[in-house]
Amino acid sequence: MSIIRSANAVWEGNLQQGKGSVSVESGLISNANYSFTKRFGDEAGTNPEELLAAAHAACFSMALSAGLSGANYKVNSVKTIDKVTLEKVDGGFKITTIDIHCEASVEGVSNEDFQKIALDTKAGCPISKALTGVSFVLHATLK
Repeated sequence: MSIIRSANAVWEGNLQQGKGSVSVESGLISNANYSFTKRFGDEAGTNPEELLAAAHAACFSMALSAGLSGANYKVNSVKTIDKVTLEKVDGGFKITTIDIHCEASVEGVSNEDFQKIALDTKAGCPISKALTGVSFVLHATLK
């Protein structure tokens, strides 16, 4: 079984003065503006790292809930905040760290079991897996 989700982004102009917009298939995010100053400066707005943080935090929360439920614990809530660090490394930029802050309300679980399941989730959620070894397929067309 394959599930395919899509998003699109458009960029106009050069890197520093240009601007872009990003949308997702569901329409929940539609033509959200992003720019150099939103990504590398302090201007409010979205950027690729923020969107990656949102995707991973959502996936991690769901996967942790599944792991805890699968171990027969009653999950009341899981809240995850991801902090994605983008750094200049070797002449280019690289995402160097995703710092995961997770808080869960779970009935009957010991801290030891919770930590083990959380650690398994860090390695096993689909977005975590994608960030360690996804196969990229490029379709590039010049107009």
